[in-house]
Amino acid sequence: MLKFSGLGDELSLIFLLLFVFCANFAFADDQLRYLVDLQGVHGQRIGTATLTQAVRTQPGIQVSLKLSGLNPGLHAMHIHEFAKCAPPDFVSAGAHFNPSGAHHGQSSPVQPHPHAGDLPNIEVLGDGTSHAVVTNPYLTLSDGPFSVFSNGGTSLIIHAGVDDMETDPAGNAGARIGCGEINRVTL
Repeated sequence: MLKFSGLGDELSLIFLLLFVFCANFAFADDQLRYLVDLQGVHGQRIGTATLTQAVRTQPGIQVSLKLSGLNPGLHAMHIHEFAKCAPPDFVSAGAHFNPSGAHHGQSSPVQPHPHAGDLPNIEVLGDGTSHAVVTNPYLTLSDGPFSVFSNGGTSLIIHAGVDDMETDPAGNAGARIGCGEINRVTL
């Protein structure tokens, strides 16, 4: 049992407990996070995406979006093979990131599917904003063939239309209207 002989001992114990609590809190977060700035077809900033991998040793990422200035409705979103976003058409980003040579879309009747870079459609609200959060179980922020940093990096593309989740090569998603180069800048 602890006995306190004065106020100094009580303060020491409080500081010790506070230190232990803060140390546990600081080291409990074993996440990897990367910030992606997104631009529109005229080079204007349309928002950000935060890519998070919950545990460093397991694949799968979460993409948290903060977008504005887009047309309302559903929009396709994919990870593309190059970290190049040259407006206005963003073809510099290449095709979908697809290290396994799979077919496009979760609903594709052809195996294997989907592309590693396939992401769910996102909804843009009537005011042109989106705060969507989507996940991808195939990608990683660590090293390896399914890393978004493979071959010098990738890009996040937002399309004008909705992804039908089955048509090769890109789900009839329409024009590329937003792009963000995925780089190694850590939050």
